[in-house]
Amino acid sequence: MTDFDSWPAHLAVGAVRFARPTANYRDILAFYRDDLGLPVLAAWQGHAGYDGVVFGLPGAPVQMEITQHGRPPAIPEPHPENQLVLYLRDAEARDVVVRRLADRGHRPVKAANPYWPERGAVLFEDPDGWLVVLAPWVFGKDPVPAPRPVQP
Repeated sequence: MTDFDSWPAHLAVGAVRFARPTANYRDILAFYRDDLGLPVLAAWQGHAGYDGVVFGLPGAPVQMEITQHGRPPAIPEPHPENQLVLYLRDAEARDVVVRRLADRGHRPVKAANPYWPERGAVLFEDPDGWLVVLAPWVFGKDPVPAPRPVQP
């Protein structure tokens, strides 16, 4: 079994950040900060032509940075396998987030990969069309739920 709580001895990582571009900075900021409720660790506008924001996932050790650059900004097409997967404590925690997003006008989208809905995950698109997966178990801590039939 893999030890999910430690890094290899030669890789003394203190935090991890991944980054991606956006063409909808204000909408992305509102979606992740206001609608989903992620904490903003840093934000800037007009720095060498870049606008950006860093979100904590769920705090400071894991971060997502989203930047906008260029006029007009150019971003890659979203792909159904480019996902931010949030492993939530349980189905109740998932349902709280699903209700929050629904109350703010967002609707779940169909998953290309049946793995997620078969295990109770719900997917939403962000304003750029990238997917946020709300999974009702904590990977590496809880057993992965057994597949269940999905309603068409």
